[in-house]
Amino acid sequence: MLTLLSLLQTRRDWPGRLLAERLSVSPRTLRRDVENLRDLGYRITAMKGPDGGYRLEAGSELPPMLFDDDQVIALAVALRTASAAGGPQAEASLRALATVRQVMPSRLRHRVDGLRFTTLAVSPHADPAVPAAVLVAVSDAVRAREVLRFDYAGVGGAAHADSTRRRVEPHHVVFRGGRWYLVGWELDREEWRVFRIDRLEPRIPTGPRFTPRSVPGGDVARFVAARFKGGERGTDWPVTGHAVLRLPARRVIPFADDGVVEELGPDQTRLVLGSWSWTALAAAFARFDAPMTQVAPRELAEAFGVLATRMADAVSGESGEPRHRRGPGRS
Repeated sequence: MLTLLSLLQTRRDWPGRLLAERLSVSPRTLRRDVENLRDLGYRITAMKGPDGGYRLEAGSELPPMLFDDDQVIALAVALRTASAAGGPQAEASLRALATVRQVMPSRLRHRVDGLRFTTLAVSPHADPAVPAAVLVAVSDAVRAREVLRFDYAGVGGAAHADSTRRRVEPHHVVFRGGRWYLVGWELDREEWRVFRIDRLEPRIPTGPRFTPRSVPGGDVARFVAARFKGGERGTDWPVTGHAVLRLPARRVIPFADDGVVEELGPDQTRLVLGSWSWTALAAAFARFDAPMTQVAPRELAEAFGVLATRMADAVSGESGEPRHRRGPGRS
């Protein structure tokens, strides 16, 4: 019946013969299952014709929800993420999660309870597909304190040729900016690492149990935030600098991210920014495409020179000859 309902939801009309073939059942069994779904409140219309068929109509009342195991896990993850992110829907998400959990079979309740993660920054962008089984397997290893063995891929994905075998003591599952991450101690490299879960493929069985270590700084949220800024601990950028831009503050604020904007006049703004390196910081200032003065500290001013040299090399190309300049908007 679950499979039948899923099929009916994927397209408007289904010939009865095709439905029976997809479900590997007889037409009589198909008719019985359709009637059972109707008894639950689903409006399924029988279509007349040479082949006959069925159509799922929108109803005036919400019928009982029927989910398969993967859908239950996905629903629980979504509700828990929404509740952890705060906002006006946080309380409703918690109540919805409690309602769903109450009617779950024990096998699913155990899997959902094992899903423990930290939510840092929520993004409207969807995460690259992370199968529910992978998320559950990683979460189970974190909860059981068992060494996790997995194949880890580069940008090419899980099937990429550059996949490497890793052995990690898993400590936290983190949801940040629309993606899932694993924070753990890599045994072979003897260092803390942050792995993207959509790029790993767990290997079964897991390894031996381990005694948990303390995440540097003692706070997983601050540790992950620091790693994304190129640091080891804390949430400050490794390098910071400032400059005065010949732009009004209203044109700087929308693109300053976590920088500090100070209005000095109608066409002058002091901007304080941070980054993971001096050259990257210089590039962050350069993206405002405006004259700059009072650049500090000295390392930032020197980084502008490095950046200028690199840009000049990029323009000259391999031949060393300057390429023709193109006007704005031309390709």
